[in-house]
Amino acid sequence: MNSNYSFTIYTTVSILPNTWDAVASENKFLQSDYLSVLEESAPTNMECFYIGVFEDKNLIGVALAQYLNLNKLESFGERDKCFKTAIRNFVFKNFASHVLFMGNNMITGQNGYVFSKKMDFETISKINLDCANEITNYFKKQSITIHIVTFKDFYPDGASELKKYCFNPFYEFNSQPNMVLELQNDWKTNEDYIGALTKKYRDQYKRAHKKIEGIEVKELQLDEIEKLEDRIYELYHFVAKHAPFNTFFLAKNHFTTFKKQLKEQFVIVGYFLNEKLVGFHTILLNGTVLETYFLGYDEQVQKEKMLYLNMLYNMTHYAIQNQFKKIIFGRTALEIKSSIGAEPITMSGFLYHKNKWINKFIDKIFRNLEPEMTWQQRHPFK
Repeated sequence: MNSNYSFTIYTTVSILPNTWDAVASENKFLQSDYLSVLEESAPTNMECFYIGVFEDKNLIGVALAQYLNLNKLESFGERDKCFKTAIRNFVFKNFASHVLFMGNNMITGQNGYVFSKKMDFETISKINLDCANEITNYFKKQSITIHIVTFKDFYPDGASELKKYCFNPFYEFNSQPNMVLELQNDWKTNEDYIGALTKKYRDQYKRAHKKIEGIEVKELQLDEIEKLEDRIYELYHFVAKHAPFNTFFLAKNHFTTFKKQLKEQFVIVGYFLNEKLVGFHTILLNGTVLETYFLGYDEQVQKEKMLYLNMLYNMTHYAIQNQFKKIIFGRTALEIKSSIGAEPITMSGFLYHKNKWINKFIDKIFRNLEPEMTWQQRHPFK
């Protein structure tokens, strides 16, 4: 690594260098207002670190790291009630409960770091590893042993480059792909999008649209979010708890804090039945990219009204209307997301276990613990 490079690890947003947001201008998830959301309302089992990379004395890169204490977790996910899940939970509690993520474990996509100048992958891998070692030592001084260090998420070309350098000995894993919908230039209205669908998927759209009749859909303002905070959290928590796998639960004030900090760049849309909130979805406006965030719903209403599918259509409609270039739908529910046109993008992560004997067999252990995923990709466009 160039000896002119150095880094500083910060534990609070208020002391970040004043050029931080200029360096992070390409990615909302690394800007100080979003980092303030994490600081004020991170999951209770998470601690965040903000990394500044300097060339001489000039800030040229910013990065995020997150420590997770899985011992504080109420559940790792309750959807798959089986022996394998019980084994997985035991292993995580005893051999993988202290995890350091170099990157953002709360969202999907390459949001771990950004540089204001072109950097070679050897330097990037070295900086990542040096920062991970420094944070690991920080916890060691507090008598906390980090079990697993994970570097997430990388697109295939970046992952293959990083493997040539410091990441080479680490276990590379591909969990569920990131579902991304590239919006066509000729989609100026929602009708253009519907017109691009084959008959089968136009019929799906019409059926979903008809099912949601009787539901009032509206964007929520800050005062409404504050008033509905408990109900929003209840709906979010139901969905999160029934996910196949979880490493955190959001704090109750997370969505309110997010709206306060990011204002019009963070949108919460509420779904009401007989004036009662029965679902919501959230989106973040990240330059030309629409990032989907967390959502929640009442299971009974979701089944009757095809609520989740309608949320996906509504996000797509919003993106077209506001001329975004693509929508990041994230992981999970791959098949239904592909039915509205999202394509799977493979993303890699790298990890190693600090215990050298466990690390030796990490590939076998990881493959056996990862929730199984079978799905059929849909092709809805003509």
